[in-house]
Amino acid sequence: MSFEEKIEKLYRMMDSCTICPRKCKADRNKGQKGLCKTADKIFIASSNVHTGEEPPISGERGSGTIFFTNCTMACVFCQNYPISQLGNGREVSLDEIVDAMLDLQGKGVHNINFVTPTHYSAQIAKAVFNAKKQGLKIPVLYNCSGYESVETLGLLEGTIDIYLPDIKYSDNEIAYKYSGVRDYVEVNRAALKEMKRQVGDLRVDDEGIAVKGLIVRHMVLPGNVENTKKSLEFIANELSPDTFVSLMAQYHAAHKSNMFPELSRGLTQEEYDEAVDCLESLGLHNGWIQELE
Repeated sequence: MSFEEKIEKLYRMMDSCTICPRKCKADRNKGQKGLCKTADKIFIASSNVHTGEEPPISGERGSGTIFFTNCTMACVFCQNYPISQLGNGREVSLDEIVDAMLDLQGKGVHNINFVTPTHYSAQIAKAVFNAKKQGLKIPVLYNCSGYESVETLGLLEGTIDIYLPDIKYSDNEIAYKYSGVRDYVEVNRAALKEMKRQVGDLRVDDEGIAVKGLIVRHMVLPGNVENTKKSLEFIANELSPDTFVSLMAQYHAAHKSNMFPELSRGLTQEEYDEAVDCLESLGLHNGWIQELE
């Protein structure tokens, strides 16, 4: 299937929307908003040079981040909830997304980093296709929650060079409790396998900058270390011990976290150390750990 045919199919999927695993069937192409609170218009919160990602992503010159408005999930602890859940952002055209990519490339960034891109997959595929015709050469990165449709990901093959998904949960009851989706575990694990199939393990250039591959993020949640352990076991056993893992310690209570006693406090050093010990015992030797904030 050509890129043009893939893009056309992605747009058709928005007629009765099945872009994300929630399959809400909204006619987004005719202006009906889906469960993601988004119709056919593109909204972004920012487009800028970002230096706070993992070292192979940010490098010395930064990552060209385009942060999209709204989300397919509803995480109670989301630290970006004004954008993801309250809809902060401005409307832009497809041409403006293309211009933003080329402008960021002109500033010397190492990659184009689409943050919370899932519900805009059709527009992103078309924008990247158009930008490449106008000279976009740097890698394109898909920075997401990991709650992705394998069908949609398949249509993005060849458009995305680097996948940066989360593995948030290993228990669907916890996923529903904290993020409002009942099938996260099965959907996420199938998506991670599809991403791995497409791009393989992370590869870097001579300067240590990512050029292609998969990095999986997991944020350790307070009171949920067993969730972390089972998530890491999946990565080691069903993806590869060579998978690059970013084990994140940056949790802080935000948005609706205070509705849940276990989430209303910060992560303890003991909890994070237990997660790191699990990472190491599983032989997950590639990636990054953090200092507890």
